[in-house]
Formats: sequence, structure tokens, C-alpha cells
Amino acid sequence: MVAAHILFIRGGQVLLLRRSHTGYQDGNYSVPAGHVESWESPGAAAVREASEEVGVGIGDADISFALVLHRQAEAPRIDFFFAVERWSGEIRNCEPEKCDELQWAPIDALPPNMVPYVRHAIERFRAGDHHAEFTE
Repeated sequence: MVAAHILFIRGGQVLLLRRSHTGYQDGNYSVPAGHVESWESPGAAAVREASEEVGVGIGDADISFALVLHRQAEAPRIDFFFAVERWSGEIRNCEPEKCDELQWAPIDALPPNMVPYVRHAIERFRAGDHHAEFTE
């Protein structure tokens, strides 16, 4: 399974979404993300998910590769993380059935209730790494 995650960055802060009613890590913060469909690239999935989850437009020139995470879960997963510092529109919660809060948090002081692999990816990105591994 391949997923695309978006690190919206503004003034040293990262946009977080608190998961709700999903059955996975509810109550913990993550970032906008979604599965890469068979017909799209990870970058295209990031553009699509930005629109679907937080209602903003991003173009290919607005996203930069941040990190790829190889995650050992019930099955191996590959997570692409992209950094975005420019977008069009106002960020809003477009999926209240899956997210009960949006929050800007200092990227160097994340809340304790983070999805563990997302925290790990952000920490490795901040350290300058472009590849990381994580075992759940």
C-alpha cells in the first residue's frame, strides 16, 4: 500500500488533523493524507488529498518531496511525505466525519497524541533525512 502525506508548513508550524470516527488512531493527530490510487502518482495523490481533506489547491510547483517512509505494519507500506508552503484557498475541515479538529502546531513541538509513524516522519524530515523506516 502506498500513501501520500502533506506537510503544510507556515511560519515554523505544521497543519495537523485530529482523527475521529475512522477506527484507526482516533483522537491522535496526523496530517492530510490518503492512499495513492492505481492511476496516479504520489504527487498527484497529494494534490487530490489537499483538495478533498482541507479544501485548498496546490499545484505541482507548490509541492516538494520531503521524505519516504518504509513502514512495517500488518503489511509493508510506503508513505511519501511532501512539504507545501504555498496553496490557494482557505484551509478548512472538509471531512468532519473523519476529522474533528484542525490545528497549527510548532513543527519542533508536536502534541503528545500524534499518530506514531507520522511523528517519526516529521522528526526525520526536520533532521534532514529523506528516507526513514518505522515498525508499528
